[in-house]
Amino acid sequence: MPQGFYKELLDSLAEGVYFVNLDRQVTYWNKAAERISGYTAKEITGKRCAHNFLRHVDDVGNHLCLAGCPLAATMIDGEIRETSIYMHHKLGHRVPVFVRASPMRDKSGNIVGAVEVFADNGKNINLLKEMEGLRKEVFIDKLTGIGNRRYADISLERLVASMREGGVPFGVVFVDIDHFKAVNDTWGHHVGDLVISMVAKTLTAVLRPLDVACRWGGEEFVVLVPNITIEGLGTVSERLRMLVEQSWVDHEGERIRVTASFGGAVSEEGESAASVVNRADEQVYLSKGSGRNCIHIGGEKVTSV
Repeated sequence: MPQGFYKELLDSLAEGVYFVNLDRQVTYWNKAAERISGYTAKEITGKRCAHNFLRHVDDVGNHLCLAGCPLAATMIDGEIRETSIYMHHKLGHRVPVFVRASPMRDKSGNIVGAVEVFADNGKNINLLKEMEGLRKEVFIDKLTGIGNRRYADISLERLVASMREGGVPFGVVFVDIDHFKAVNDTWGHHVGDLVISMVAKTLTAVLRPLDVACRWGGEEFVVLVPNITIEGLGTVSERLRMLVEQSWVDHEGERIRVTASFGGAVSEEGESAASVVNRADEQVYLSKGSGRNCIHIGGEKVTSV
């Protein structure tokens, strides 16, 4: 078959596919890889994994492109590897992907490179589809595409009803972008909007199937987590914090990073939605007062988990 046939075949796949040689230099990047990552083949082809372009990180923030790269290990021992990681998107947010790295061999069986196949691994319920089903655009935050304050209020009432009827507790996590005014003052409101959108998309990348992330207002977000313990809420919050810290927006040759302060609370029996929200909001102020880029739940600073 002609080479063009194989290229057309690979470009028709829903999964991202790319090849690297023994120097971990990208030699091919298909259409789905462009769509999932935001980077065109022209931008990626010829780059090396060592350049850390996609900045793959695992659940605890390890930079796999610098150490622990599945492709590199596959080219050493010839073993196929599968894992779930978070890829850096060109727009700055993190994308959860499932990757499968396999060795490439020549006719003599020698390893000459590797191929990685990756697919969007988002497991959370697609909030946009739910909203489209309701046909009520009033629930969508136009800038970020996630739920707005009104949708958050409705979701909170559902969670309160679930706890009242079934005794199922829920968690509320407030997220406030640190020093956001400085971003607007330095780069302008357009870049500020890009940063808000980046944080929103990064938050949704981590969520479980029934979790909900909404924009509360301005640079504030709220994440609603049903059926959770205080310890579990701390784990979720730390993962959110870490991924926001390791995301960025590229603008005019500059890499713009932000962090966020987090505050969490788990509902108690007979408690109203407003009460849980207020307790979580109070924790944000503790995080701001503790140097920002951290988490407080129940008056205690959450350490890395």
